[in-house]
Amino acid sequence: MPTSKASPARSAAAKTKTPTAGSAAELIDARIQELGDWRGAMLARLRALIKEADPQVVEEWKWSNPVWSHDGLICTGESYKKVVKMTFPKGASLPDPAGLFNSSLEGSTRRAIDFAEGAELNEKALKALIRAAVDINKT
Repeated sequence: MPTSKASPARSAAAKTKTPTAGSAAELIDARIQELGDWRGAMLARLRALIKEADPQVVEEWKWSNPVWSHDGLICTGESYKKVVKMTFPKGASLPDPAGLFNSSLEGSTRRAIDFAEGAELNEKALKALIRAAVDINKT
């Protein structure tokens, strides 16, 4: 009798301890706790900056990751072994005078910022980028 292998999506879901039910805020809190290291601290810091930049932001949980929206998607917050990534689905259309985008630069639509352990945050520029993402959703 042939054996079946778990799909990569199921394998990844089985490895995570983040609950799959609850409010988005609770799921994001759980992800931060689950990470427990510098990645959790970075995700918490990014979350706080997003909320400061846009007090009306809506927290969501999609694709097994934190998502922030306001009149459309602003960005996601993904955690990997060596980076915490903020992906802006309309990033290619956003002004980035501080040069924050350092990942997914080859695409025509999205852009991302990879934050490695110990990365310095340009909070002023990041908040401006978040506000620009909100503004582009309103057009």
